[in-house]
Amino acid sequence: MWDAYKKGYKAYLQLEKSLSDNSVEAYLRDVDKLTSWMGIIQQPLAPSDITLKELQQFIQWIGNLGLTATSQARIISGIRGFYRYCLVENIVTTDPTQLLEAPKTRRALPDVLSFTEIEQMIGKLDLSTTEGGRNKAILETMYSCGLRVSEVVNLQISNLYLDVGFIRVIGKGDKERLVPIGTDAIKYMRIYKNDIRVHQPVVKGFEDCLFLNRFGKSLSRVMIFYIIKELAAQAGITKSISPHTFRHSFATHLVEGGADLRAVQEMLGHESITTTEIYTHLDRDYLRSTLNQFHPAFK
Repeated sequence: MWDAYKKGYKAYLQLEKSLSDNSVEAYLRDVDKLTSWMGIIQQPLAPSDITLKELQQFIQWIGNLGLTATSQARIISGIRGFYRYCLVENIVTTDPTQLLEAPKTRRALPDVLSFTEIEQMIGKLDLSTTEGGRNKAILETMYSCGLRVSEVVNLQISNLYLDVGFIRVIGKGDKERLVPIGTDAIKYMRIYKNDIRVHQPVVKGFEDCLFLNRFGKSLSRVMIFYIIKELAAQAGITKSISPHTFRHSFATHLVEGGADLRAVQEMLGHESITTTEIYTHLDRDYLRSTLNQFHPAFK
């Protein structure tokens, strides 16, 4: 019975919400957990038969599995998304998740690299190699533009407007945005594109892909993760580093410098400014040191 609901929900997420394959699979796994629970308690219910009481029992069950509050909240979000779909398709007439409370989570603040640390990492690149020149362009672009790793690997040559200092980025849900790009990033992107990439073989179908691996195809997200982890280790940086760290650092440095939050939201491609507001909380040490230095009563 639920296979038909899941199939319809999958199509809804792909076509109506334009979510990535990874996001679609994550939402479907949340629904799978709900149906698994019903199988365990031997109580197969249609979506319209599930009430707040059953959902509360389900949440208690996933809590007993040892899942963290963050994981529980993520699953609840997925179930809420499923019931929004059910309402749209008239599968249910009421939403039992409306009064469902998620466990309180403390939003973890990500590690942020200082400008010096970013320079130290980039300085470890061997620019005499093809990979070094490419990776220099990648890291300069990531820090200059605050791109998601998926946006970097999917960056297309036809979407570069370097003469006017912009690139067109395809973000989540295939939403496009124009992002300003700094002079250093433009410089090394041009060096890679004009002096390095032109000498590489390119597999058919990847002609417009900017950053290529040695086989002439687009880089994977995992590859960029390994590049950054290796550079961090070489630079002696012990923070928890990932490609997203460059995006966090880009946004944090902008906010610390006094950038308007709406402008940061636009450049990051956040749908809601609430997501961007996390960066107003990342610079607590910076604010405290400023108060220590300049406020007479803050000693």
